Amino acid sequence: MSKKKKVLVTGAAGQIGGILRNKLGFKYDLTGVDRTAHDWPGSHVADISDLDALMPAFEGQDTVVHLGGDPRVNAPWESTFQNNIIGTRNVYEAARLAGVKRVILASTNHVVGFYPLKQDPYKAIYDGRLDEVRRPFRLLDDRDIRPDSYYCVSKAFGEALGSYFHDQHGLSVICLRIGWVMTPDDPTYDPSALSLWLSHRDAAQLVERAIDAPPSVGFAIVHGMSKNDLGIWDIDAGKRIIGYDPVDGAGEKWTPRPGRSGVTGLGSQT
Repeated sequence: MSKKKKVLVTGAAGQIGGILRNKLGFKYDLTGVDRTAHDWPGSHVADISDLDALMPAFEGQDTVVHLGGDPRVNAPWESTFQNNIIGTRNVYEAARLAGVKRVILASTNHVVGFYPLKQDPYKAIYDGRLDEVRRPFRLLDDRDIRPDSYYCVSKAFGEALGSYFHDQHGLSVICLRIGWVMTPDDPTYDPSALSLWLSHRDAAQLVERAIDAPPSVGFAIVHGMSKNDLGIWDIDAGKRIIGYDPVDGAGEKWTPRPGRSGVTGLGSQT
């Protein structure tokens, strides 16, 4: 039997960390690091803004899945800078120093967020004005960038820094522009949620494919959403590059529900 890959997950105590542990724990030797206490076996408590505290968690790892940081779209600059810019640089540097082969960066759909918030036909889809949308239209891809907050600027920084670490240090970096991972795992309450949805099992598959992608994938940016009818991103690139092939997909019907809002209402989004 082949030896399991050793995979470190930063931000292990978060929603996606829990999904990965539940769905991929059988396949990989998973270890977690987070600044809050968590129950992953053999795991670490450390703040990613502290490189020295972070380093022990990286020793002996094959791959790092970087989920850590401040996930709030409306996070203030001070927190974004400390957790998402300094922290992400520390993750890359710790990986380089420890001889880790690959870092998988949890980027975000918000890196191109002002397209659907400002410009049709993408905005019309988010708003549910489907009768105004002429199809087909150009899908947003890895060349697009239009961040909608400091948080998203920090994720664009993480993508650019990953490119640098690949070219300068030979570190393989795969950036996943993750859609909306939600609990409960049901997007049928708003058209923007239908468009953005990344189901729990597709989220696990996306990360799994990035972990197992061949070494020839030195640097890549792929969009990670389920196969949604209202999708506005080129997710086919993920299939070509890392073999991501989502099994779930949202349709075009929604029913507004109390307590849950779409992306324009700053609902809870990952």
